[in-house]
Amino acid sequence: MSETVVVITGASAGIGAATAELLAREGCRVVLVARRQAALEEVAGRCAGQPVVIAADLTKRDAVRVVVERAIHACGHIDVWINNAGQGITRAPSELTDDDVDEMMKQNVKTALYGMQEVLPHFKERGAGQIVNVSSMLGRLPMATFRSAYTASKHYLNALTAMIRDEVTATHPGIQISLVSPGVVRTDFGLSALHGGPDSRALPGSQSAEEIAEVIASVIRSRKADLYTRRGARERVAAYYATLGEDPE
Repeated sequence: MSETVVVITGASAGIGAATAELLAREGCRVVLVARRQAALEEVAGRCAGQPVVIAADLTKRDAVRVVVERAIHACGHIDVWINNAGQGITRAPSELTDDDVDEMMKQNVKTALYGMQEVLPHFKERGAGQIVNVSSMLGRLPMATFRSAYTASKHYLNALTAMIRDEVTATHPGIQISLVSPGVVRTDFGLSALHGGPDSRALPGSQSAEEIAEVIASVIRSRKADLYTRRGARERVAAYYATLGEDPE
């Protein structure tokens, strides 16, 4: 993937940082985006090549527009945009507040929506590009009630990804909109969730951020539309949906 320019949101830690380091080793020019300048600089120090650091609040549409402009100014163009920024929540669905729901939509849906909408004109002008939205297995399987509005926001993101893919590829087949759905990942994601824990690193069956980064890199190489990060996930999802609903008699 030499000379490929990749913008990675949520790049200051976890999956985003691991993806940046891997893609930089593979020859990509990485643009690291998140709120925390100092943390981004630390990640950039571990990246090969000439990484670009842009501190921004991705919940603000105008800020995302500036990120696109600065990335193009620094690198000449953008090939891949990875929407990885997001936040979890720890609260039962029966206890959710308006603020809880609004925050999950802002962090997990609007950040991705703004990224897609702001970079797509550049991709359409070039006739090529790829957006990779990092979702979650909870966006397929609502199996952790304490993640409540986070799970709902990832279902929303999955549907939005599919609809934008259909819209864009109908007129611009050189643009791909991809989705990656990790399960539990060994990062501080759980501890940084709205209302706190549990610690994702202590949960069974977790994968490392580096494993997820490998899958994201493979999606960029293959341009596949939809990929899970663990074998057997597709069968689990199919089995779950097979239990839902009945046709009328």
